[in-house]
Amino acid sequence: MPEVSLAEWEHFLEQHQDAHLLQTGKWGELKRAFGWEPVRIVRDGTGLQALVRRLPFGLSIVYAPKVATAGPHSAVGEPLAARSPLWEEFVRVCRARNAVFCKVEPDAWDKDKPTPNWSEGQRPGRSIQPIRTILVSLDGADEIILARMKQKTRYNIKLAERKGVAVRPWDDIGAFHAMMRATGARDGFAVHSAAYYDRAYSLFRASNECELLVAEVGGKPVAALMVFAHGRRAWYFYGASTEDERNRMPTYLLQWEAMRWAKRRGCETYDLWGVPDADEATLEAQFETRTDGLWGVYRFKRGFGGQLRRCAAPYDIVFRPGAYALYSVFFASRAAG
Repeated sequence: MPEVSLAEWEHFLEQHQDAHLLQTGKWGELKRAFGWEPVRIVRDGTGLQALVRRLPFGLSIVYAPKVATAGPHSAVGEPLAARSPLWEEFVRVCRARNAVFCKVEPDAWDKDKPTPNWSEGQRPGRSIQPIRTILVSLDGADEIILARMKQKTRYNIKLAERKGVAVRPWDDIGAFHAMMRATGARDGFAVHSAAYYDRAYSLFRASNECELLVAEVGGKPVAALMVFAHGRRAWYFYGASTEDERNRMPTYLLQWEAMRWAKRRGCETYDLWGVPDADEATLEAQFETRTDGLWGVYRFKRGFGGQLRRCAAPYDIVFRPGAYALYSVFFASRAAG
């Protein structure tokens, strides 16, 4: 059967070790604990993991995050091409679960993926994960990586060290969650439950694919982040800070130590995971005056010397057009509100 077990999926990924973190079995198990059913499909040497969310009336939605593409980080076989054996099996799985639609987010950069030749039922979709990011190269010695950063960022890293900021591994998920809640309330972003962070940490930490780092001043936590790694890539997913000791620039040293952790475990890139979806000229022209949405973090992230990258556009495969139209109107109204 093309649908495989968790153990079979993990065995398959041993041959594709640069799969995106969101395609790993551990990520599927994390989402299972919070209402999603992970489905793993392998067909003719290619594969993908999708997440199924049950809806009323026996319907569902399916989400396939960061599905493999060709390129330097070709992950789970070849691209999910329309009418390929993997595609046909994926569509069968969606139909068997009475899916209203499936959302696919390719694991590719915009410039690396050609303009889609839409098949029947396909259409552009809204992104779930950040569509634009900054990718930091971890190539070279520490001094070389630091030299690629903006002068002010290098200065702030050194300032934090001089001013007594210390960064160490942490395991206090409760305190991290409290810090995340305070930061989310201050900066206007949604925060997961403490159980979610705890599950993510426990699943990935055992295999050294996750670290929770805390920045302290005099033993007092003032900032923290959770960094993930898989294959040659690392991602900064969750971070928080307090209002205390901000003049000591703890978040700069914290990011730097996360990059050093990723480099030590063999990663080549560090994904800062989310900046406004605008071209570089617009970002540079407006980052000093705008603070809404992801604009508030762009000023910080731009200093680490990475490249601005845009992900390939997500798309939806629609099976029930009427229900899909209602779903689209509902989420459009939520976004407007």
